[in-house]
Amino acid sequence: MTTVNLGMPTIRHGRGNLFADEPFTSGAARDLKNETLRGNLNFAMRKIRGKRAAVVSEMPDWQQLRAAGSAIKQNVLADLPELLEQFEASFTAAGGHVHWARDADEANAIALRLIQEQGVNEVNKIKSMATQETGLNEYLEAHGITAVETDLAEEIVQLGDDKPSHIVVPAIHRNRDEVRDIFLREIDGVRSDLTSEPTDLADASRERLRAKFFDNRVAVSGANFGIAETGTLTIVESEGNGRMCLTLPHTLITFMGIEKVLPRFADLEVFLQLLPRSSTGERMNPYTSLWTGVTPGDGPQNLHVILIDNGRTATLADEVGRQALHCIRCSACLNVCPVFERAGGHAYGSVYPGPIGAILSPQMTGIEAAANNSLPYASSLCGACYEVCPVKINIPDVLVHLRGADVEARHSARSTAPEAVDVSPATDASASGASRRARLTTAARTGAARIAGAVARRLPDQMDALMAAAKTAFAKPGLLSIGERGLPLGRILGGRDGKISFLPGLIGGWTQHRIIDAPPVQSFRHWWKRNRTSAPVRRAPEQRADVAALIAANRGKAAELHARFAAPADDYTRLMAAERAGIQHHDATGAAVADYARGTETSATTASGTDDGRMKGERA
Repeated sequence: MTTVNLGMPTIRHGRGNLFADEPFTSGAARDLKNETLRGNLNFAMRKIRGKRAAVVSEMPDWQQLRAAGSAIKQNVLADLPELLEQFEASFTAAGGHVHWARDADEANAIALRLIQEQGVNEVNKIKSMATQETGLNEYLEAHGITAVETDLAEEIVQLGDDKPSHIVVPAIHRNRDEVRDIFLREIDGVRSDLTSEPTDLADASRERLRAKFFDNRVAVSGANFGIAETGTLTIVESEGNGRMCLTLPHTLITFMGIEKVLPRFADLEVFLQLLPRSSTGERMNPYTSLWTGVTPGDGPQNLHVILIDNGRTATLADEVGRQALHCIRCSACLNVCPVFERAGGHAYGSVYPGPIGAILSPQMTGIEAAANNSLPYASSLCGACYEVCPVKINIPDVLVHLRGADVEARHSARSTAPEAVDVSPATDASASGASRRARLTTAARTGAARIAGAVARRLPDQMDALMAAAKTAFAKPGLLSIGERGLPLGRILGGRDGKISFLPGLIGGWTQHRIIDAPPVQSFRHWWKRNRTSAPVRRAPEQRADVAALIAANRGKAAELHARFAAPADDYTRLMAAERAGIQHHDATGAAVADYARGTETSATTASGTDDGRMKGERA
């Protein structure tokens, strides 16, 4: 049995297509200028949101389903090592082979070896976020193997030499006219009169892929779920290409993140209701394939699954951030996110865009990696993502947590002392003078670079300077007052209309995508000081005796009112009991209420002087 160490301090962070090449703000600023992109996203997002809302409203127990999904995922993370070993045992017993990959490089190398063993140079692929994460297509291409995407959206992305921008609909940033142009340019033998109608585009794709389904002997897939109890792989899709790839090839290689395991087969009952409604707005996925091991003469006879860590155990080690591993890749959070709808998926850099990508990618790579530290700020914290998440991931909480981690990481980097540099010559007597000089030169250059880096880290940046100034101002009321008095000078920037459209330096972010109002003529504190006549005087206890008397009188009135309205309670209780016993029909209930009203009126008219009669008469 393989030993798997999870959550250890020395665990590797993720590799592959998880890194942002530029800060989110830069990518968003670029893509916000693309009017076609924004139009495509707006149209698609509104349509998907409407479909989801319709099918979710049909489920009276939707919130209970969400709670069940969240609870199952929490149990998975709590027992992950044991569940992975159970899955390995079950999958192996059914005739499959399990491979363990610590990162993207190992996963790709394992897949390459398995494909080369079959002696082929082309494989079919089912849409898979795991293979996008590891960069499998590019890796195979570098080794002379072509991976043919069979999902229509992934095919569009591949033929257009593009990148996916959405978890479920990778080509959501393209419209039909753009897809038509790509097909005319990239597909050999396509009809020159191809239109942009969806049926025509689907036919063109089908004609291209049909022969490949029958000819290629190896397929690569992802997995939505892996069942530890039975070793079953679960794949859901909407086009049927997945079913073709799961049944026709001789060899099937499945990439699966270690968090995709579920304890029991019965758990699918929950997730196969949550996933289709949250992702594509369907009651169920058109194609749900469950594959358990090898069956002679039926389906793949050579079955492999690659279990991928790639930073997941690093995420698991964070008590707050680990809930990102609950994700079932439905993309519901993307579809409601106002930031994603305007900026698009490419602005995030990582293969995982949107709110879930903003909390998953920085944890898998480390918050300080590349430009991923900008992703937790790619949110307005409106909470819409949390409201629609089918497994109740509290994305806003994790975003705030990661922002704090980013601040701590940057502060730590600037305050870390430079590492000691060994510039002593080699003590080996056999070492030549040239080698000793080379050692000294290398050490000197390394030391100079480290010292220069340390100095750069110690120099305060704009945020440091701004926060230091704020600390000083708030600690000294006199300085704060002077600063407030200087606010009216900012009105000069506002011009005649009182609007500021440009600010320099660090505070320029406030005006990059918005226009702000000029500051007021005076602060509230200065207005209060100038306009108040005198400070309020606290009254002595003896001067407040009238207030105490008023409170006592009101208490007496409250007790009297309580007594007045408490008497008919028995009649009301009997009426409610009758309704619960079966008087549910509108007419019957109306008659009972009418009888109750007539009885109360009669009691009031014929009151005999008893307390009960008097109270009923007063209430009537």
